[in-house]
Amino acid sequence: MFRRIVSSTPSKLYYPRRNHFMRQFRMASTLTLPDSRTLAYALDATPKDGPLVILSNPLCASFSLWDHVVKILNENGFRTLRYDQPGHGGSSAPKNLDATFDSMADDVHQLLESLEIKKVDSWIGVSMGASTGIYFTTKFPNTVSKLAICDTIASSPINAGAEDLFVQRVAAAREAGNLDTTIQGTMERWFGKEWLEKNPEEAQRVQALMSKTTVDGFETCCNALSSKTFDLRPLLGKVGDSVDDAVVIVGQNDANLPEVMAEMRTKIDEGFRAAGKDKLISLFVIRDAGHVCFIDGLKQFTDTILAWLTADQRRREIEALKSKQS
Repeated sequence: MFRRIVSSTPSKLYYPRRNHFMRQFRMASTLTLPDSRTLAYALDATPKDGPLVILSNPLCASFSLWDHVVKILNENGFRTLRYDQPGHGGSSAPKNLDATFDSMADDVHQLLESLEIKKVDSWIGVSMGASTGIYFTTKFPNTVSKLAICDTIASSPINAGAEDLFVQRVAAAREAGNLDTTIQGTMERWFGKEWLEKNPEEAQRVQALMSKTTVDGFETCCNALSSKTFDLRPLLGKVGDSVDDAVVIVGQNDANLPEVMAEMRTKIDEGFRAAGKDKLISLFVIRDAGHVCFIDGLKQFTDTILAWLTADQRRREIEALKSKQS
């Protein structure tokens, strides 16, 4: 059912050592939104003319969670734009803690307009960042060319007829007055205790970034995830009308999401066919990785993403070479 990637690195792609120091030039700033909230973001200054990739975060994490991925994308000619969800990192939460995925898609649209960016090469979203990507691309079609959907549920618990654990976690955080226990439990669900014990430095980095989330921000995004308005299923068939290409990626150990996302891939693929687009939408399973597979499956994740991002370019190069030889 699933396509699994063999770890192989295309010869033209460059992978820096994890401990290799590379100087990064970025414009980190904030945008004041129409409702007076602050949206924190980081836009790479280089490579200046590189294709722009939006990286959208999971719950309870700031945009710096993507740092290792950004280095690899930059070294392969891609420029990135990252932003913090409401109440996460440097972004403020709405007064009524009432965000929805539709409103968060509007936030990104406001950001792109403020930066005078009319076209984005790719959107790579993980967890709620993937859900936001689907809402954004179907609401603002043809703004994003390629959409990578990683490790996301298909709808809110109430729409799925399931127990709402988000409400329970918010109540526990409110009672504690902080997110310490919530963050510890989240990391164990994401990565597993064994991985955390074997990777203490990375675990400490992730924990520090997650600690920048406010309780208000956590509740705001949990409200979006719990909302009756959150349902990707009616939107999946519309993705093909909205972007030129898409890919589905999931961590092997991410509970039942490999099965859930296999169903999502089928619906997205059907939408592309209905739109008359000759694209086979693939599902890639990142071996031994969990919910945030670009952390505990970094190498295979970036192999997969780079191969997908550069596929059209490599195809054109091959066609040009064949044309010269004929």
